[in-house]
Amino acid sequence: MTPSTQRIGEFVTIERGWGTSGRMAVVTFDRGNRLNALSMQAMRELRDAARSFEDDVDTSVVVLRGRPDGFSAGFDLNDRTGYHSDSMGLGERRAMLRMGPSMCDAWEQMEQVTIAAIEGHCIGGGAAIVVALDFRTCGRSAHFRIPEIGLGMNMSWGSLPRLVHLIGPARAKQAVILANDRISAESALSWGLVEEVVDDGTVFCAARSFAERIAAQPPVPVRMTKQSINALATALDRTATHMDLDQYALTYASEDFREGVSAFRQRRPPEFRGR
Repeated sequence: MTPSTQRIGEFVTIERGWGTSGRMAVVTFDRGNRLNALSMQAMRELRDAARSFEDDVDTSVVVLRGRPDGFSAGFDLNDRTGYHSDSMGLGERRAMLRMGPSMCDAWEQMEQVTIAAIEGHCIGGGAAIVVALDFRTCGRSAHFRIPEIGLGMNMSWGSLPRLVHLIGPARAKQAVILANDRISAESALSWGLVEEVVDDGTVFCAARSFAERIAAQPPVPVRMTKQSINALATALDRTATHMDLDQYALTYASEDFREGVSAFRQRRPPEFRGR
């Protein structure tokens, strides 16, 4: 079956009708460079891509992939259209801060089973997206990092409870607090952050093969099962994340945030003072 292609803006494409059954779809996020960072526009397109499946009864499983040389380096700190604009007021910033969690929620709430195909780096906001999906396959050279605390901000976008569900509280603390530590593919597998590690360059094929197995199952019970398990697993998540947005707005106003971002850009160790 020949897939049909739909472009969502500039950076995201959707191909529906993959596989023997035609019940698979592939979403590709590609900004044209290895960083594949998440600008506001990119996040909006990824959110809209997920929402486009709300009325799609023909698709049972969706594979999300980034570039072959890197899934995503996370939020684009150089995107001046985003909430890092110094001229933005608190109310406007809070409204824009909803984009990241809205994007992740859209992917988590999809009725279709979702699989992340991860090559190369998966950092910050990139990791936030993939933990919102149902399954994750990565290459042997892939690595994960959650750098937010190292930049003087909190890990948000609803990611903390999702990490705890996958890797437990101690590993989640280790991954988030030790912000500069890379999590290798092997560690990610042993921790439970990913479900499968395969040879570099074969990740998409492996994810597609797994998706084919899911697509062969009866669609309605698959959707019902996913919804029931998610409802049980995430029942208390909002209790932990309802202040994410305001915590970020607060840390954004701190001296430590400015120092963290400055040190990152200057490639030097930050000097945090708790201010």
